[in-house]
Amino acid sequence: MYIADTKRLTAAGARKMMETATATASQAGVAVTIAIVDAGGHLLLLERMEGGRFHSVYSATTKAACAASTRRLTSSQGAVGQPLDTGHALGLALAAGPDRWTAMEGGCPIIVDGVCVGGVGVAGADWQTDQSVAQEAVTSIGAGWGA
Repeated sequence: MYIADTKRLTAAGARKMMETATATASQAGVAVTIAIVDAGGHLLLLERMEGGRFHSVYSATTKAACAASTRRLTSSQGAVGQPLDTGHALGLALAAGPDRWTAMEGGCPIIVDGVCVGGVGVAGADWQTDQSVAQEAVTSIGAGWGA
């Protein structure tokens, strides 16, 4: 077969996730940045909430791209889930590209029928809140974050 049928995240799906993420963050009383990317790590939507720190734009975007690439939650584990020390985590970020891989929590893949259609990255709160907001966004469109 030379042609494959593929699933993709729609603009409406990205907007629904953004609405859910900003509402969830507001309820938690935090101002975060939310980035939503497609399966190739290309930015679809980005919002820095009122009061969100400007550095969180880069962090959220990197978390979203990393989650889409690895097809798992971002964490201090390597691309295939192996534990990393600080030196290896920094080395991986440099090798993959500092805008493509991060060891910071808060990135969540968007998995539909076993296919990764994108990623959501949240930055600006503590890591548990970032991760929780990203997961809420993904479930709001009926998707999951496990392979």
